[in-house]
Amino acid sequence: MNRRLASFVIFVVVAAALAGCSAVSVPAPTAERPTDSARGQTVVALAKQHVGAPYRWGGSSPSGFDCSGLVRYVYGQVGIALPHNAAQQYRLGMPVAREDLEPGDLVFFDRLRHNGIYVGDGRFIHARQTGRRVAIASLDDEWYASHFVGARRLDPPVPATDPEDR
Repeated sequence: MNRRLASFVIFVVVAAALAGCSAVSVPAPTAERPTDSARGQTVVALAKQHVGAPYRWGGSSPSGFDCSGLVRYVYGQVGIALPHNAAQQYRLGMPVAREDLEPGDLVFFDRLRHNGIYVGDGRFIHARQTGRRVAIASLDDEWYASHFVGARRLDPPVPATDPEDR
């Protein structure tokens, strides 16, 4: 009887996993695993440290950033690996309505050719273009408002894997 019960339990667990409905326990926030809000504030604080850094196409370090490189670098500092491509970053996390944005959310523009990190109060940090520096802009600026595509919240966190595999 025990073997039969064990086989049944294994069957149920495997079936639930394959169906995508297995229960997952999420640990409570700790100093090592902050709440999403605390992580968002940390992301914003890290991004603000790079305001004034030069723009560099393909750049993903403080010596020079492009838009998705800045996002990738900052999120990497909190242990979340992202691809170095705005369109690929848009496929991650959960969609967020503009009116529901929280600090740390990713904002996307211009048919997914540009992105940045929302800092709050309708503003975001981004690396714009050659000759410019990492700066804070308003979502209400005419160009950004008319080219806004959407926003994503990296919740649950993206596992830290090699982003080049995505």
